[in-house]
Amino acid sequence: MKINRRINSLKSLYRHFGARWVLFRIGYAVRMRTGIMRWQIPAYAWKDRPLRYWVKSQIPTEPDAYHNYRKENQPDFIFHSIDYPQEISWDRIEVVKEADHYLAGITRYFSKTDYQTGFPPDWLLDPSRNTRLSTDKHWSQIPDDGPYDIKFIWEASRLSQIYTLVRAYARTQDEHYPAAFWQVMGDWMQENPPGLGPNWKCGQEATLRLMALCFGYYAFKDNPQSTPERISQFTILAAALAERIYMNLGYAIYTRSNHTISESFGIWLAGMLFPELKNSKKYLRIGKQILEKEASKQIYPDGGYAMHSLNYHRFILHIYLFAIRIAEVNNQKFSPPIYQAVERSIEYLYTLIDPQTGQVPQYGSNDGALVLPLNSCDYNDYRPLIQLGYYALHKQRIFPPGGWDEDLFWFYGEEALDSFIENKQQISDELFLDSGITKISGEKTRAFIRCGPLRDRPSHADQNHMDIWWQGKNIAMDAGTYLYSGDGHWRNGLASTQVHNTVTVDEQDQMEKFSRFIWVDWSQGDILAFEYKKGLIFWQGQQNGYARLKDPVFHKRTVLHLENENWFVVDQLQALIDHQFRLNWLLCNDFLHLKNRENSLQLKYKSRTLNAQFGLLGKHTPIDVISADETSVRGWVSHYYGHKEPALSVQLTTQNNQATFWSFFGTASYKLINNGDDFSIHSETWHLHLNPTQITIKQANQHQETIIDIQVNQSSS
Repeated sequence: MKINRRINSLKSLYRHFGARWVLFRIGYAVRMRTGIMRWQIPAYAWKDRPLRYWVKSQIPTEPDAYHNYRKENQPDFIFHSIDYPQEISWDRIEVVKEADHYLAGITRYFSKTDYQTGFPPDWLLDPSRNTRLSTDKHWSQIPDDGPYDIKFIWEASRLSQIYTLVRAYARTQDEHYPAAFWQVMGDWMQENPPGLGPNWKCGQEATLRLMALCFGYYAFKDNPQSTPERISQFTILAAALAERIYMNLGYAIYTRSNHTISESFGIWLAGMLFPELKNSKKYLRIGKQILEKEASKQIYPDGGYAMHSLNYHRFILHIYLFAIRIAEVNNQKFSPPIYQAVERSIEYLYTLIDPQTGQVPQYGSNDGALVLPLNSCDYNDYRPLIQLGYYALHKQRIFPPGGWDEDLFWFYGEEALDSFIENKQQISDELFLDSGITKISGEKTRAFIRCGPLRDRPSHADQNHMDIWWQGKNIAMDAGTYLYSGDGHWRNGLASTQVHNTVTVDEQDQMEKFSRFIWVDWSQGDILAFEYKKGLIFWQGQQNGYARLKDPVFHKRTVLHLENENWFVVDQLQALIDHQFRLNWLLCNDFLHLKNRENSLQLKYKSRTLNAQFGLLGKHTPIDVISADETSVRGWVSHYYGHKEPALSVQLTTQNNQATFWSFFGTASYKLINNGDDFSIHSETWHLHLNPTQITIKQANQHQETIIDIQVNQSSS
């Protein structure tokens, strides 16, 4: 049976990715396991490749002479001045605190958790497990999995704290910060011999490291701490990182992901900022070609992103905005399709964002990546990105002054802080067909529904998942990611269907898992309706993730938005034989379970009350409510990688060949009548009746009823 499933999974990989992808991955695995990779990308000592090895023959390589050459010939960077203006709209103190903590040996990981790492940090340490790797092996011999989380080892070596040091220097002019920059760079080189150890494993990590180093170099290049010898070492390190990226670029291309964009940017950046390198023209040409191609390929026509992750969407937009600015200041603009793709993305994210908090739904993988930490806003605040992107395209701001303006200063200088603020209205209701996201809004509430086609690799099994926000609070939420390499159920466990706000069948995911990050038999969603009907908004979608079962199961979800702040959700499932059907909702932990009211919870927030109630037609079934279950992934939410907090998991389970679940979230005073095979909700202004085939709604000021069919359409999937 396992052999048959593996064969079917391989067939699915072939269908999804094609023969060339499958053959490349097989060949890559062979190169890694046989040692061919060690021969193709060999390790070496820094002393064996001095500056003259990397630069063109006519470039002077003696430190003083090379320093003078760089002064006269180096390309421009995104900024010219690093002195903060006198009047600024962002916090001046927090960045200094974080920089000083870093110098005291405390490093912040994934924008949330501080660890004692020493200074400079122990570059080979996973502080979450207190596990340390070594540099006695070629990077290809170090597995991604082990008694460590490779992301925790890589995090310090992204050198994100260089941005913090530069920002703190802009605030204080304290010479400790440029000294720390050069100390960090020198120590990293000493502790990470080229090609050896975990920090040479990933080309994307090399790109992010190169970005941070360039940011620090251009900020401190005229500082007395920037000696000719250090500048020569900086160029050697930049060249080594660029070569590492280029030598394994094929792998990045075949990931068809953010790696393709970031690693092509890495070689482009080296070619642009270091024209003296022997391979600079090649890097520049290949990098630009891939960046322009992938912008149109990975950013959908509706503005969504091919990896189905809003965090990865921010990741690649930071890359593109950085590239656009550097190209512009060096008079080498990219072609219009890149600008058009970025504009689509900014419009898309502006539709999804809560302007008051900067938060967006937490869809897909959230691995803590923040490419450009140039402000003191919370990690989950997307206003800095959207403000920067909108200004880059229109030379106007979209949000009023705030902490999210600091990115503008670093990219465009003080004049951007005085730019016009456009009063841009958000779209209240929108259907993003390519991305598979529907937005529905009310006066103080909004919902996002995940349902649509998958033509690129999904990260979570979350078709028909629904987020609900009320008064700016995410009350029904996506669980996030937490860890990719945790133990047991925490090994990317929050990617599974069971933790999403949807229905699970027979405790199986909507798709088959081939590996930690690859799904096969992709579930496809089909939006059946999105309409306004006599004062209400009505949405229907169906997904076929369980049609692969021996006895196929089809899941149809109907969502009604009633009278400003009320949501009614019906999940209809149909099969021939009995299955276990389980509805899950992950709610914020502030809900209280009302013991005196059947299957009900209540949230009190900002002096208002929201009720939530759940049921199953035809059978009295009590809800199961749990928070922070220590034995499973139930009842947890993670907003930052490596950090989780309690939430409420509410579940209804039944064993049958069909099921009709209903869920109600509302502020209106209402009366609920459950008659077994049907039930009704009555408020002062509307009446709703549900039976196994349809929903009937009668509003007080209208004579006609609205009838909505909820039966599963098996042919649509």
